[in-house]
This record gives sequence, structure tokens and C-alpha cells, in this order.
Amino acid sequence: MHRRSSGSSEDSADAPVKASRTGEHSKSRKLPSADHSAPKSSPSPSAARNRISNNQLNWQQSQVRNGSASKELLASASKIPSKTSGDINTGDDKTPEPKLKSRHFQPQTPWAISLSAFFTSLVGIVLLLSIVYSAANLQCDLKGCRMSWMSPSFVHFSDFDTEHTRFASKYSLYLYREQGIEHGPKVKGIPVLFIPGNAGSYKQVRSIASESARYFLEALHSSEASAPSGVKGLDFFTVDFNEDFTAFHGRTMLDQAEYVNEAIRYILSLYLDPQKSERDPNLPDPASVIILGHSMGGIVARAAFVMPNFQPHSVNTIVTMSAPHARPPVTFDPLIVKVYEDINDHWRHAYAIKSATENSLSQVTLVSIAGGGLDTVVPSDYASLESIVPDTHGFTVFTSTIPTVWTSMDHQAITWCDQFRKVMVKALYDVVDSRDKSQTKSRAERMKHFRKRFLTGLEADVERIPVDTNPTTLLTVGDGHDAIDTKEGLVLRGIGKGKEPKAYLFPVQASEPWVSRKFTLLSNSELDHPGENAKLEVLLCSVYPPQLGQVNAPFPVEIDLSGNSSTSTRLACRSAAPDVVSLPASTRATKAPFFLEGEQPIPPFSYLQYDVESIREYHFIAVVDRSNTPTPGWIVAQFSDAADTHLTQPVTLGQLVTTGLRFELPRTRPMVVDVQIPSIQSSLLAYHMEVKEEINSEQRELFRPLIRQYLTRPYESKFFVDATKLDISLHGISPFLPPPLDASQNDDGLGIQIWTDPTRITGIAIKLTIDPIGSLGKLYMRYRTVFASFPQLVVGLVLRKQFRIYDNTGTFISFSESLGNCLHRSLPMLLVSMTFLSLSMGQSDTAGQGVLWTWWKNTSAIDFAQNDLLVGTTEPFFWFLIPMIGVVCVGVCVLLHYVALALISLLATSYGWISSPRKEIEDKKNVPVSKLGRTPVFAHSSPQRRLLTTGALLLLVSTVIPYQSAYVIACLVQLSTCTRAHYVTRGNPSLAHINFRNYAHTIFVLMVCNLPINLPTVVVWIRNIAVHWFTPFSSYENVLSILPFILLVENFTAGKMIPPVTSRLRHLTNVLFFATAVYAAVYGVSYAYVLHHLVNVIAAWLVAIHATTDSWPIAGVRSLLFEDTGITNHRKQNKKP
Repeated sequence: MHRRSSGSSEDSADAPVKASRTGEHSKSRKLPSADHSAPKSSPSPSAARNRISNNQLNWQQSQVRNGSASKELLASASKIPSKTSGDINTGDDKTPEPKLKSRHFQPQTPWAISLSAFFTSLVGIVLLLSIVYSAANLQCDLKGCRMSWMSPSFVHFSDFDTEHTRFASKYSLYLYREQGIEHGPKVKGIPVLFIPGNAGSYKQVRSIASESARYFLEALHSSEASAPSGVKGLDFFTVDFNEDFTAFHGRTMLDQAEYVNEAIRYILSLYLDPQKSERDPNLPDPASVIILGHSMGGIVARAAFVMPNFQPHSVNTIVTMSAPHARPPVTFDPLIVKVYEDINDHWRHAYAIKSATENSLSQVTLVSIAGGGLDTVVPSDYASLESIVPDTHGFTVFTSTIPTVWTSMDHQAITWCDQFRKVMVKALYDVVDSRDKSQTKSRAERMKHFRKRFLTGLEADVERIPVDTNPTTLLTVGDGHDAIDTKEGLVLRGIGKGKEPKAYLFPVQASEPWVSRKFTLLSNSELDHPGENAKLEVLLCSVYPPQLGQVNAPFPVEIDLSGNSSTSTRLACRSAAPDVVSLPASTRATKAPFFLEGEQPIPPFSYLQYDVESIREYHFIAVVDRSNTPTPGWIVAQFSDAADTHLTQPVTLGQLVTTGLRFELPRTRPMVVDVQIPSIQSSLLAYHMEVKEEINSEQRELFRPLIRQYLTRPYESKFFVDATKLDISLHGISPFLPPPLDASQNDDGLGIQIWTDPTRITGIAIKLTIDPIGSLGKLYMRYRTVFASFPQLVVGLVLRKQFRIYDNTGTFISFSESLGNCLHRSLPMLLVSMTFLSLSMGQSDTAGQGVLWTWWKNTSAIDFAQNDLLVGTTEPFFWFLIPMIGVVCVGVCVLLHYVALALISLLATSYGWISSPRKEIEDKKNVPVSKLGRTPVFAHSSPQRRLLTTGALLLLVSTVIPYQSAYVIACLVQLSTCTRAHYVTRGNPSLAHINFRNYAHTIFVLMVCNLPINLPTVVVWIRNIAVHWFTPFSSYENVLSILPFILLVENFTAGKMIPPVTSRLRHLTNVLFFATAVYAAVYGVSYAYVLHHLVNVIAAWLVAIHATTDSWPIAGVRSLLFEDTGITNHRKQNKKP
């Protein structure tokens, strides 16, 4: 005797599916209509619907156990009319009955997996673990931050209330005061506003503000030069955003930007109130505020410029730390993507205007400081300003570049790192000027001072701070001075060895027009400024007296080294000390360019570098040793040809992969050699570098090899001391970043500057190879958000395959079985197609982009959206990224599938312990056959209750809660449905139950894959409630964005299996899933929020298919509002006390 399952595909009219657990296949049968209101009489032709029977569509346990029941069902079915209209499965000229192909599909356990899926997922999981391991352990920068200390106190401005801003009950404004140094709440200096970042605290200002107060008291307050130059103390204000999650929610960012503008207006008003200000009345009232922004606080500062309440000229200096300027960290919220586009477009268009009067940002400078490789919160690539701000108004620099800092920093350390805060405070005091109403120097001067403080000084395009061209030192030398041969150079092993001061003169000889020469000097001693206590000086000198007719000006410093010489030469000189570049000391005792707490500080090296052409107005370079006591220091100075100091290695990435790069520095080489490798530009690759020096014990070395790895833009330098084996990684051309304003800035590629001891006549061999395992870790920060999009590609194709088989056979195969089928054809073909699309885009550059992104409205010549597609790069070398990410995501999806399956199995076991499913089965045995078609397999809420619950949830979405919260609820409800389905299928594994379990499970996996896009907004909403922010949540409370999900989940809770679609409309299901998969691959990373709406459309289509199972007569509508008394009474009669 065959055991039949009502609702199985075996019951489809004229479409038997030969599949059962026993291997015996029943004959096809016709089952009655879904309308059972009059089971003993035939329904009228006008009311009948030629559909697949509800016995198939409603998922329920089989209760037909004998032939009499089967005969009664067949007898009832024989009275159904043969043709109606209006069915989704009915064509215009085809028979209305669905035609399912007869194919054999043996239902499999959901735990089963094909060999192809197993090995593919295994490779994907191994790759994922390798990426995580590499990111955590390989090619990692050293941590070098020293702890900072402070004595903080904060003054709360309680009068900054609702009269000033509508956010007064949510946000607050504070003034920092260093205990023991600053007293009282009155303002008296130059205003600086600190804006915290995502989930940041207003107290993060304390490190920099404390250093500012102490530096002003100890170094500037008593300085005679400070007051005349307009230097005053800094008043640090800070805003408390209640640790809002700015990075996840665009509306929150706009709210904060609006509040910042109101806070700036209030801060400036404080200096106008004599009762709140102790400022010198002779100084102009401040008209602008310096902004210091951390993380998303830097984006809020820029967003303030596009807000309607922005006060023009109220901000002209912005310094940001670890702020993602180039693109949003996540693209799960449509508004935050739009806000970024609006901000960057506004800044680009403003700077594109040549007229200073029309350019609203003509006087605004912006410096972006990135933490580097240790920042695992925000990719430091995103801190780039190269696509937004011209170099005349701003630049991007990494903390490893900044002199005396020389270390990377994590996302939080950049706010408290001791050596960094000292440089930051000095830079701020360099640019302030209380004599001007803007409280700052001019834009050009600000940029020069920022470059001086934050850049190494070795950059080719660095504009040096102009020094007084008038000579400051009169140097008189006799016949005994040492004239240095420019071909030999100068080497001093020890300073102050002689009893008297001594000068070493380098003649500055004008080079030939076709020969470029440079002068370099390196010392482990500090080069002093002119003065009585100076011990070692380097001077740029000209013969004195000057030309006839010039007035002889007095010299502040005179140095007479002529002694008893009969003849002497007088030289008018200026000091080279302002041009000194600090380099980390490189000896056998140094292991890092920085020193940590408790370590002995090692003074940095002093380095000078001049192009001869830039100092041709001078006759000599003088090295003056005025030390009276011997000092274990050394000096190396020499002239060299630029052709010997600059090398270019024309190696391709392919050659680096196969053979690497090997080159040698000859024994007779300059002290400094600069090697350019143009092909190394990408931030996705990491390298190993080995430096081998020949053994030479004859001469004691002055210093160990020192290497500087650098990029021309953004300004990123890393120093390696005692360099023998080093790891090289960079933040060059990165995925998804818009192209720079200057397209030629990356042409130079990676630069490697090498300082070696010229006194050691040894050759040096250098080997550079790609580190493949270390390069995997570089994918982690650049492609983290890919796991919110690419898994939906995999699940979309899996569902597409499941529905194609189900529509043809009536069997809904399991997730793993469908994935195995996809891996045979559709998934590889899609990944290969995407790979060729990426390659074609790389060849055609922006031509293909215009077709795919036709709605982009950028009017400039540069297409800033050209890297938004696929994996964010058009470099042909990285063609393997799409297949690799696809394989990784297959592994992630399989892992997610089994984790969900394990959780559901565990919950199903618990469900069996706490519920009474056996009693439900016994109750169903007594249900009349006429009612059996409508009886669900598990007890569920009445239609009235489900209608009220759905209506209440939709009402909340339309008024109070964001639809993302309702989505989370829908996921939990779907998990509950999967649990019950799994439990019932475990007890009665009929084909109908297996179909429903597989269907519900895959939809649940799809909803979980879509969950990361919705969760951030839920977190923001919960955070607002936690801080008692009861203002209606500013978001997209769009009922249509969640209604299909709610209706689909409600269908699942009712135990309804979706019917097969056998008409041409089944192709629409195929197209929807395939389109979602393609979008997830092409635009999923850059516009992830669209994936929710695409899946929402799929849910709406599935709901529409579900709706075809109901005829919706008046009686059907009435059953929604009034419970079937027959079923209700039957349940009551079978209840036991």
C-alpha cells in the first residue's frame, strides 16, 4: 500500500513525479479544488479555478491511509470542471492543467553534499582562513605608540539648549580644561572643535588638548616671538554625540552635521560675550573655528559645508584622523551613499572653480592623516583626498611618514599616541594667528607649515619654508681651512677632536646644463642653529663683501676661524638648519625607527639634501665644527650625479611573480640611491625584500643600511633600520577608490630610498619578491563588505536552480544538492563572464562603464565611479579575484547552510520536548476528509490573529520603527517556521514535507545573507532608544520595503508550499533570481542596499505565486475574518480536560 502525502507533486494533475522514499511510484491522480465549502456538490464553473489543488499547495501530514479515502477524494475530483480562466499556470491556447515533466529525483537528506560542492567549499574555507590568518599575523606593521598622560576636566555648556538647536536633548557641547594649567569656563584663546567618529566619545579630545595646554605653557607662553606672531592658546571644544553609529546611517550623519553648524555658531558667540570671554579686547573676534575630526567626525565636518545652516567662512582649517573621505565604509544605507556623493561632488566642483570669489572653499585647507596598516576599522586607503582636494588645498599623509612618529597606528591609538599628539599640537600652533579674524594664517602659509610638520621633507614636490635670504653669519676663514674635493667628499669620524673650531668648505660648482648633481650630508649629531652654543653647523656661504654698491648689513653671528693666518676670506652665510630632515637612527642597536616606553631614546640622524641648481647662488657649503670636547659623532657629505643616485627598474608584475627583482649596488656608489619601480602601485600585493652586503671587517661602519619605502601620492613612507630582511606593503591604487584628480600621480610607482655607509667598499645585492600568502591578508580590509553581496549571488543561483527543477518536476531539492548542480554550469559560467567583463573594462577603460552606469551624472571629465563595479579594479593582473572571491563565498554559503541546519536541528529537538505534536496527529485522524485539505500540519494562529499581527507590525513600520527592525523579526519568525518544518519532516519524511522544508530553509538562508544590510540601521535605532532619543526615527519607513517579506513569512507560518509554475511566467522567476545574482556581483559592494530591494521584489513575486493557491471567493475572504467553526468545534470536541 502506497503512503501518500497530500500536497506532494505526485498529486499534480497530468504531471506525476516519480519520486518516493521507497522507490515505488504511485500513479498520477487528480485532486479536488481548494474550495471545500460544499464538498459533496460540484462547484459552479464561474467559481472554480483550474489550479493545482490545495492538497498540494498546503503543506500537511498525510492522513490518507486506505483505499476508501482515496476513492472518496477521486470521486470528489471527478466533479471539477476541466477548464477555467485566470490561472497563473494557464496559457491562452493551452490546457489549463499544469504539465510537469516526469523525472526521477530521489529526495536527499539536507546534510548530504556532492563532491564538487564539498571540495569547492573546502577550498573556499581554506582560502578564507588563510586570508584571516595572513591579515592577523603576516605583513603586519610594528606597534610603536607611546602612552600619553593628562589631567582632564570638561565644562558642559548647559545653556546651549533647544533655543539654539533641536538636538539639545540628544547631543551636548563641552570645553576641555587641563587641571592645574587652565582654569575657569571662560574662553580666551583660539577656538578648536573636536568631532568624534563612529561610536566615539567626546573625551577622546583629552590627549591632544592636554598636550596643547602644556606645550603652550612650557614653550610658547614665555616666548618673545609668540605674542608678536599672533600665537595664543587653543580653546578645545568637543561635541558629545552619545556615541552614535554615524558610519551606518546617513540620517544620523546629517543630524550631526546640522548640530556641528549650530555648535560653531554658538562657540563664536562666546567670544562676543564679555562675561564668557577673557580674550584680549585689542584682538579681532574669531570668525572661524579650526576643526579636528576623528574617523567619521572628519566626514561630518565636511558634510557641514553642504548643510542649509552652514555659516560661510566659519571653518577654514580641517585636520582629520583616520577619516574615510573617498568612499563610505559600508554601503548598506542608501542615504549615506547619497550623502557621500553630495559631499564629494560639492568639494570637487568648488575647487574646480578658478575664481576665488566664487569658490566657497578657496580658503579651506584639509589634511587627512591615516593610521596605516594597523587600522583594522577603516581601510586607510579610504582616507585618500587625491580624488577630492587639489594639492594646493590639502593632502593625505600616513603617520609612518611623519617625522619623529614613524609608526602606524590603529583606529583609536591615533587620538592618544604620545609622539603623534606632540606633532599635531605643534602643527596647529604653526598655523594660528589671533591677529586675523579667521584666527589662522593664509591658506598658502598653512599648507607650507602642514607640509613641514607632517611630511618627511624628502618629497620631490615639497615646497620648503622660505627662509630669510639675508645672511645671518659672517664666517672668516684663514689659509688653514680645509677645502674639500667635491669628487672625494667629507668623512669625519668624531667631532671636536681638534682644540680649535674648524671649517670644511665644499665649493659649489655650477654643473653642466645636461648634468644634474646633488649635495647630500648625513650625521648622527644634531645640526645647530647659529648662536653662541652651537657646536656643529652647516652654512650656505657666499664671498663677502658683496658687489659694489650694496650696503653692508651687520651680522647677528660672527665666526672668526682665521687664527694667525696672514690672509683670510670672509663669507656671508645663512644656516642650513631649517632644511634639515630627521631620519630614524640605523645602527646595530636599533630594531625599529621608534622607541617604546622604558627604552633608551636614540637621537635621530640629521640629513641634508640639495640640488646644486637650487643653491647655485652660493659659493660654498661650510661644515663648521665648533665643539671643544671630543664627541663620538660622525659626518658624511658628498656631491653626486643624479644619474648615479636615481635608478628605474622596468619590471612587470608578471616578472615579479615568476622571477622577482634582483639588482646590485656597486661598491663605488653614492651614499643615497633612489630606486623607482613603476609597476608596483597596487595595495593588494605585499612583498619580501632582502638586502645582502658583502663582508668587510677592515673598516668600522658608521651606520647600518637605512631604507625608506615611499609613494609620491598619497604621502606614505615607511622606514626600515638595520635593513636586512623586510616586508613591504603599501596603500597605493586600491579597489573601489575613485581615480585621482591628477592621473599621472601614480606613474612613479613604489620608491625605495637606500642609505648605505660609503666608507665600506662593499657591494650590496637586493632581492624583491612577491609574498603570496602575505598578499592574501591585504584582501581582508579591502573586501570585507563583499560578504554582504557575493553570498547572495550564490544563494540566488541556488534558488534559481531549485525553482527550475521544482517547476519541471514538482520536487524542491535541498540547498546542497542545488549548489552541486550550480557548480556544474551556472555558477562557473557567471564567474567567468564577470571575469571577462572586468578584463574588457580594463581594456576599454571607461567606455564600458558608461553603458553599465548610465545614470551617473558626473559632469567632470573624470569618471569618479569607474571603479564601483565588480571587485573595484580594472587591472588585468587581478583577473583571478572574481573567481577566488566566488569560491570563498561558496565556502561561506555552505558553512552558513550547515550552521543554520545545525541550529534548526537543535531547536527542532527542543521543540519536540516542549510541544505535543503527537496529540495534533491524533486530532487530525478524526478530521473529516472534506476538511483535511485545509488542515495545516502544525497548529498555528487563527487567520484573525495573523491578520492583526501583520497589520500591527506594518503600522509600527509606517510610524515608529524602521522597516529593518521588522525584517529582523521576519528572520526570527522564519527560523521558527524552519524549526517546526524540520521537526515534522523528521517524523514524516514525505515528499511534500521535504519540499516545504527545503523551500523554507533556502529562503531562510537568503534572508540571513540579506541580514547584514539591515542590521546596522537596527543598531542605530536601538541606540537612539537607549539614549532616550524619542524623536521619531529619521529613516525610510517604507512599508513596501518590508510588506512582501512579511506576507511571505506569513505564508510559511501557515504551512503553505508554493505551487509549481508551468506557464511561461516561470521564466520570470528565473530572471529575478539571475538578475539579483548578477547585480550582487557587479554592484553589490558599492551599492549593497539595493540588494535588499531586489530580494524584496523576489519575495513579492513568490507571494504572488502563493496567492494563486486561493480562489479568493466571498467565502474565502470571509474565512480570513471569521474562523471556520467546523474546525474550531472539532478541535474543542477532541480536547481533554
